[in-house]
Amino acid sequence: MPKTQDNEYRPDPARASTTEGLPIAPDLEPTLEANRVPQEPSLVDRRVVLISALSMLVAVGAALVAKALVALIGFVTNLAFFGQLSSQFVSPADNKIGLWVLLVPTVGGLLVGLMARYGSQAIRGHGIPEAMEQILTNQSRIPPRITFLKPISSAIAIGTGGPFGAEGPIIATGGALGSLVGQLLRTTASERKALLAAGAAAGMTAIFGSPVSAVILAVELLLFELRPRTIIPVALACAVADAVRHVIISSGPVFPMPHAVPPGLGALACYVVIGALIGIVAVVVTKLVYLVEDGFEKLPVHWMWWPAIGGLFVGIVGYFAPRTLGVGYDNIDSFLTGKLLGVGLLWLALAKLASWSLSLGSGTSGGTLAPLFTIGGGLGGVLGGVAAAMLPSLGIDPRIAGLVGMAAIFAGASRALLASVVFAFETTLQPLGLLPLLGGCTAAFLVSCLLMRNTIMTEKIVRRGIRVPSEYQADYLAQIEVGAVALKPVVCLLASDTLEHVLAWLAERSSESHHQGYPVIDDRDRLIGVLTRRDLFDPDLPPSATVRSIIHRPPAVVFTHQSLRDAADHMVHESVGRLPVVSRDEPSKVLGIITRSDLLVAHKPRLRDSQEALRNIRIRRLPTRHSG
Repeated sequence: MPKTQDNEYRPDPARASTTEGLPIAPDLEPTLEANRVPQEPSLVDRRVVLISALSMLVAVGAALVAKALVALIGFVTNLAFFGQLSSQFVSPADNKIGLWVLLVPTVGGLLVGLMARYGSQAIRGHGIPEAMEQILTNQSRIPPRITFLKPISSAIAIGTGGPFGAEGPIIATGGALGSLVGQLLRTTASERKALLAAGAAAGMTAIFGSPVSAVILAVELLLFELRPRTIIPVALACAVADAVRHVIISSGPVFPMPHAVPPGLGALACYVVIGALIGIVAVVVTKLVYLVEDGFEKLPVHWMWWPAIGGLFVGIVGYFAPRTLGVGYDNIDSFLTGKLLGVGLLWLALAKLASWSLSLGSGTSGGTLAPLFTIGGGLGGVLGGVAAAMLPSLGIDPRIAGLVGMAAIFAGASRALLASVVFAFETTLQPLGLLPLLGGCTAAFLVSCLLMRNTIMTEKIVRRGIRVPSEYQADYLAQIEVGAVALKPVVCLLASDTLEHVLAWLAERSSESHHQGYPVIDDRDRLIGVLTRRDLFDPDLPPSATVRSIIHRPPAVVFTHQSLRDAADHMVHESVGRLPVVSRDEPSKVLGIITRSDLLVAHKPRLRDSQEALRNIRIRRLPTRHSG
């Protein structure tokens, strides 16, 4: 069988005349327009501008909802604990109702249970895991009723003494608002995800005034990526939400800290150790929450009653430790300013842990950030106080230790490392805490990764059989050009040859005839299609048919300068297993071919780089001199 030197298949010239008179599909003529080429992806286009504009509108809505949620929590708190009609945000710790404090959280839990059963079960939980689940499994489509039910149920749960923060519910509500906008308009799943994350991050910004950490949190827990198409809408939404917050809520830091002393090397080392210890606490807290949840699962009563049972525990703990009731932002302010230290701080942290874990495990509606901050900050402050007393020369500040503990427990429990560091800075505006925060949170993050497989945010989702991304890295296939791995030279079929002739060549089982697909070229070496072995062995085709006549679609090709990711996406879009490789200058001339197996083989260097340990520099020993 004649072949060229570059291994391209060539027909027997004596058989070429058999193609005369056979029909040629007009749309398969070898023109540039006939070759389907994947569009090179654009980082930003008009759709990004549109989604960004929508995200900013969602941010305004999320900020207004945050303001309304705080007012609603205040209204329920005043009504339940003080018997007055007011939306002023107050702490239930100052209540004078005595033993009635046992009943108030119980009634609140009962109302939440009723709303969950007859409204939507999605209001149960602390918000972020539920938003993550919708992103991962439901194309970021949150039921519209969650936009109303989540803040109302959370206001009831928190306002009646639930030891939660308002940030979790507003994150869930803002995300639901963004998802609702995305569902009302014609958007892709990726665009809805951006809108959902923008609403969630805007809600967090409106509560805490932390736009940068809200963006980072969205990247670490919701977006599962760092792309201009999603980060731009989220960042703009947080900027708008913070601006609205300055107008309708407050412009100062949520937890202002007095002047601190610059930490020395000894103090920094101590803060890192405290962060590592708080990382262990984060692991214990996470396991405790889900241990309590498993315990409620075994109760012989309907889950609707569980929040009421959890509320009873809240009331019992609240009777002995009133400061555990409600949001508790004042508690965080107390240990960051040094007003609450020692045994009182330890008692608050332990009591808050008991109340919050029992209540959250019951499936009620509430957030995790504020309780975790209270627990971690309290324990960090206690450890810092002990270290300051034992090692006075190091200059350890218990307030900075509390700040480190506050951020480290969230970094360890959620693995949102950078968000935890930046959040603690933004909410205090204390620059001297940045270095201790970075060291302590990283230590907590390391301990958490070593001791715990899933996080407090992902454990519930993983239990439902959903795989949650935990590491984000640049797409390896996007870093390699097609031209670097495309098979060269290429075995091609001539369009004018007959099927009988091609089948005879395949039967010879030569080294060139073992491929599963072949580009088809005309007598001028122009690409006109691709045929697979299945096409060629179709029993319904007559042996006299030409190769050209059995081509049913124009060829899908890929350019040499495009990436393997582009090639893989194009294969999926075109439902093919191989693509001829062409150049921009000559898009009808085959330069190579790339297959699905080539995409898999391309990962070998990546695996080698991550698994193969080598010593690249060897130090030679100097020869020993012997005295003669």
